[in-house]
Amino acid sequence: MTNKTAVIIRGDGTGPELVETMIKVLKICNTEVELILCDAGSDWWKKSGGNSYISSEVWKLLEDSNACFKGPTTTIPDPYAPRSVAVSIRQKFELYANIRPIKTYKNAERQLEFICVREATEGMYAGIEFKTSEDSAIAIRKITRKGCERIAKRGFQLSNDKGFKKVFAITKRNILKETDGIFWRAIEECQKEFKDISVEEYYIDNMTQQLVKNPERFNKSVLLSTNLFMDIVSECASAYVGSIGNIYSANYGEDYAMFEPAHGSAPKYVGQNKVNPVATILSGAWMVEYLGEKHISDAIFKATEDVVNENRFVTYDLGGIATMSQMAEQIATRSAKLLKK
Repeated sequence: MTNKTAVIIRGDGTGPELVETMIKVLKICNTEVELILCDAGSDWWKKSGGNSYISSEVWKLLEDSNACFKGPTTTIPDPYAPRSVAVSIRQKFELYANIRPIKTYKNAERQLEFICVREATEGMYAGIEFKTSEDSAIAIRKITRKGCERIAKRGFQLSNDKGFKKVFAITKRNILKETDGIFWRAIEECQKEFKDISVEEYYIDNMTQQLVKNPERFNKSVLLSTNLFMDIVSECASAYVGSIGNIYSANYGEDYAMFEPAHGSAPKYVGQNKVNPVATILSGAWMVEYLGEKHISDAIFKATEDVVNENRFVTYDLGGIATMSQMAEQIATRSAKLLKK
């Protein structure tokens, strides 16, 4: 028995439908993790109000759990709306390392494998902004040595664990001399501990150009950056995996983690049984691996890879005609079979 608990936030828009597919896959694989369902996000907030997308009851569930899963949520772009669910949880539990693997399937035009490592608690996402007049406002980019040192350590350690020999540090240090200067010095210090791993610095504008022009140069490496820059880079890189609907991610702290698909809530597709369930299912698989069920995670990842590579039971964004539930059913059935072997 794992005796582990995970809070599952259904989310907004298509989130509840996607979360349902993920739970179905985990249950058919006989997970022993206790899954505690709850609601948070803009749909809940519109009914309940308050200064947070997360109720005090859900915060208590999160504090008492071993990990959590966040279905896609909507963040309303209004200065009077609360801070996003993801940012709130990352900052509350100091989930400073957002990890997004980029690995293409065998039928992709380009064969790529690298990992995007993003600092997830500060930078522009610290949410420090204010109006200076009716016609102007200021946002503060908060960068600390502590934040930079711990994300640098996580990036180099991940590179070492994966057998990768290179870290690409992404900055705009020629312009943001103070803030990116702190980040770069943390990279230089961390490399002294990982002498076998080389470092190359890219400015963010050139990085996006190179990622489009020649992404193969980043194979078998870690891309490492501050919050906003890596949010942009990882989103751009996601296009190579066929669809943002395939991209899973995790947010790690020292003793807690949150797992989530990288995409949004897609409210225009609610109830259509249409959206791609892969990112949600794989994020759930990664969660149970974190909680001690690697065998289940391995089976789900293998089954998903087989379904996508076969290209028969895939959703519209991957060029197929399968519904969300049909694709999820294939992944669930194949995962269970692999676990019985």
